[in-house]
Amino acid sequence: MDWSHFRFRSVWDLPAPRATVYTVLEQAEHYPRWWPQVREVTRVDERSGVLRVRSVLPYDMTFTGREVRRDRAGGVLEIALSGDMVGWARWTLTADGPGTRAQYDQEVDVSKPLLRRLAVPGRPVFRANHALMMRAGQRGLAAYLEAV
Repeated sequence: MDWSHFRFRSVWDLPAPRATVYTVLEQAEHYPRWWPQVREVTRVDERSGVLRVRSVLPYDMTFTGREVRRDRAGGVLEIALSGDMVGWARWTLTADGPGTRAQYDQEVDVSKPLLRRLAVPGRPVFRANHALMMRAGQRGLAAYLEAV
């Protein structure tokens, strides 16, 4: 087993129609407005940007996200990741009554040297850190959707 390899899945139930949620999620440069752990997003070009994230643990992760799939009709947004983590992340949106169910899947290999060295003893802490970040993102997006 490669201890630096991670798979994550989060499911968010959101109080807005799928089209509205999709529009917000496809604008990654605005994530810092509603997701506190997404500290900075710098657009590189029409299909990519550099993101800096930090959750509870005292380290930043910086990576480039490059658009792989943008399918409004199917409710899918997918990016390839490179930098402190390498892999992919995908939002899949489905209508859920008047709201939306947003499923976030991510599969990455951590390439940041410190995190690779701490991969075995720190694995449960890293997973908990990610879960806290996702929980805050869900709360932030739900509040943002209710406000707009």
